[in-house]
Amino acid sequence: MSSSRRLFFALSLPDALQQQVIRWRAEAFPPEAGRPVAAANLHLTLAFLGDVSAQKERALQTLAGRIRQTGFSVCLDDLGHWPRPGVVWLGSKRAPRALLQLAELLRSQAARSGCYQSPLPFHPHITLLRAATQPVAVPPATPGWIFSADHFSLYQSAVEHGRTRYHQLAQWPLNNQDNP
Repeated sequence: MSSSRRLFFALSLPDALQQQVIRWRAEAFPPEAGRPVAAANLHLTLAFLGDVSAQKERALQTLAGRIRQTGFSVCLDDLGHWPRPGVVWLGSKRAPRALLQLAELLRSQAARSGCYQSPLPFHPHITLLRAATQPVAVPPATPGWIFSADHFSLYQSAVEHGRTRYHQLAQWPLNNQDNP
């Protein structure tokens, strides 16, 4: 039995925003558009780590704990469909610099620790629908929700009873700009 776990660093969404997003998604997309991501699984991935040993996980947690980054706000004002992976996503037209820096720090630490990182540029987004392989009519306007990121977390992706569930393993604060 392997002691590795499937891990990723991400920003969580506030519960109230999760509920707003799923209500809007239900109104904006027909059921045949794709498989909705569970409300509790909505997040913005910063760095996907893949299958990670316990030793590597501890090292990555130590590195994450050394990050000193300011908090920031993210405006969810962009929407798209990636047909090849079958994903409908909600994102940000102009990602804040602090978000991009945090993702780059985590991705570079992950790469140095031996976790494969995609060569594609980081595109901050929240996956709304999976298995959306057919053309999807994307609504022309998005709600433009804004949420504040005051921490980032390490999550485990686990399949339980045939469903993927994300479990928060650790979290680290993002510093207030007034408090370096």
